[in-house]
Amino acid sequence: MIREKLKKDLTHRQETPQVILNALKDINENNLIIGFARRFATYKRAHLLFMNLERLDKIVNNPGKPVVFIFSGKAHPNDKAGQDLIKRIIEISKKKEFMGKVIFLENYDMILGKLLTSSVDIWLNTPTRPLEASGTSGEKAVMNGVVNFSVLDGWWAEGYKPDAGWAIEEAKTFANQQYQDELDAEIIYQTLENEIVKHYYDLNEQGFSSKWVSFIKNTIAQVAPHFTMQRMLEDYYTKYYDGLFARRNQLYGVDFAPATQLAEWKKKVKQAWDQIVIESLKIPDTSRTPLEFGKKFIAEIQLNIPGLEANDLGAEVLMGNKADEEVKTIKLKQELKVISSEPGKVTFGIEMMIHTTGIYDFTFRLFPKNELLKYRMDFPLVKWI
Repeated sequence: MIREKLKKDLTHRQETPQVILNALKDINENNLIIGFARRFATYKRAHLLFMNLERLDKIVNNPGKPVVFIFSGKAHPNDKAGQDLIKRIIEISKKKEFMGKVIFLENYDMILGKLLTSSVDIWLNTPTRPLEASGTSGEKAVMNGVVNFSVLDGWWAEGYKPDAGWAIEEAKTFANQQYQDELDAEIIYQTLENEIVKHYYDLNEQGFSSKWVSFIKNTIAQVAPHFTMQRMLEDYYTKYYDGLFARRNQLYGVDFAPATQLAEWKKKVKQAWDQIVIESLKIPDTSRTPLEFGKKFIAEIQLNIPGLEANDLGAEVLMGNKADEEVKTIKLKQELKVISSEPGKVTFGIEMMIHTTGIYDFTFRLFPKNELLKYRMDFPLVKWI
């Protein structure tokens, strides 16, 4: 079917007979076929494979170990960069060294998607971290025993299992995206050369690669059962929809009384928020005694809160390792307890041991607190101390 579609596409584009014949000759079920088919948004990085054409030439034209890359997909009509990626792939596919080795199939649709996710040997996915939403094409591929080779982003960050596919590490190495693209491209080339092509063509006396078959079996046994549409629906219900339904019932109450109560409380807090004043602050003097592993952190904050009650507020401390006079990563977040309260005043306090190594810096913040407030971001007020 792929041969027939490719021939039809090339004929429709009025390619020369030589181009058509050369493009068709390597579509063979015994050759290693790698698929890349999806929406051609730039963050999908379809260009990654072509950053070193000389290196790619050696991979696809390795004597006795041919590799074929099949691309397909569409770009949004207003996405000029995505359209240029498709144009670039088609231009490369016409080069002598890549005829029949780099193929672009036109008019990507559900039928073609189904065909590719069930017929290629490797499903390639190279998104820019962390922009991959899910990766449903890769999930469909594993159902057919197609082995994934992807950046650890989207579903593959959880789905990847050793010896059931290949992965490009999740964390970015370079802040400069161009450098990161070059590194990821190098990882792709090395993985293809040293593992994927090697295992695929390591044939035994029966004419197949037992190592490759083990990858397929592991894909079906260890990955496929955990990533199904059924699981996705159940996750949505248990993690989101069930909670939303319960939240709706909670706010509806009797004649929407809880919702009215919450709205009135928000109005009260908003009016009083700027009137909150720090009366006293007892905190460690880190200029004399640095916060570090094994030491006790003790702090107390007394506030004037006109118009509010103690249970209208929460306070928490945030700590992070200090390096070069700067905190770059929050290591600990702990809520303070109400020590005492009276009309218009509240005192928060905390006493805890630091159990992880490093020198710390800290800050405090106040936030609105109410049993009916499900998420803090639903009422985005914060006061830093």
